[in-house]
Amino acid sequence: MTSSTSGTARRITNGSVDLAVFEDGNPAGETMVLVHGWPDTHELWSRVVPFLTERFRVVSYDSRGAGESTVPTRVEDYRLPALASDLFAVIDAVSPGRPVHVLAHDWGSVEAWEAVCEPGARTRIASFTSVSGPNLDHLGKWMRRRISDRSFGGPLAQAVASGYTVLFQIPGLATLPLRLWFSRHWPAFLKFFDRLDPALVRPAPTLADDMVNGLKLYRANIRTSLFKPRERYTDVPVQLILNENDKAVRPVGYEDTEKWAPDLRRRGVDAGHWSPISHAEDIAQLAAEFVLDVEDRQWGNAPDGPSESASA
Repeated sequence: MTSSTSGTARRITNGSVDLAVFEDGNPAGETMVLVHGWPDTHELWSRVVPFLTERFRVVSYDSRGAGESTVPTRVEDYRLPALASDLFAVIDAVSPGRPVHVLAHDWGSVEAWEAVCEPGARTRIASFTSVSGPNLDHLGKWMRRRISDRSFGGPLAQAVASGYTVLFQIPGLATLPLRLWFSRHWPAFLKFFDRLDPALVRPAPTLADDMVNGLKLYRANIRTSLFKPRERYTDVPVQLILNENDKAVRPVGYEDTEKWAPDLRRRGVDAGHWSPISHAEDIAQLAAEFVLDVEDRQWGNAPDGPSESASA
């Protein structure tokens, strides 16, 4: 197994799936598990990790279907419960008996939301920092409420931002464009889409395959979650990092999140969707501050209850 980041690498098995897991940082520090989204691998965090390693033990992994991890062929193998199970398998392997702190982006955040809303999640996840990835059930509930109230602006804005996901639902439609153009010009696309410096983008050698394999995430989950949303609550402390210029995930979609996650902090970053690349130090700092706040509250050094909302 190879990785362009420093640290050690191992494989963790969850049923029929082998996950490529990478560890760096302070072995004596609190464990922070980083989860990437589409179409990334653990390399998404390559600019964030150096800001965390002095204080934290940092674990990242390639999600199923990406990078050096197993690539299931069936769409149903990419459903959120399976992805949450992968996260729990990594947690149990790297930190048995002690909960970890999770930092996740995009689909990684969607997966982590699934995990923190599972019964007993707080015994394995001490805190969750979410970047640009909603709980799809919460999003579905919010859209239904806003439409019922005849307040269409927010849902319409998110629907426009998510329009590309409709194309991703149709098998084969996006495959050739992703393989033949987007995978070959990904840094240039991110410059156009996110005003991101292309020099900061480090595409994985598996990018073309990751793009196509990751389409199963959209097909396995979006329609079910948005049209038949579940009641999903969590008592895990959650921090929302809201990318204020995010063209894919609009901040308004988190309007009702306190209902589902009462111990909630909101922080804003003047960034686009791929803030772990463009604003790596800000993401690391906000995640670290939240972990320390949660740890202080756990040990009685700060008052209990939800953290105050703030803007970075």
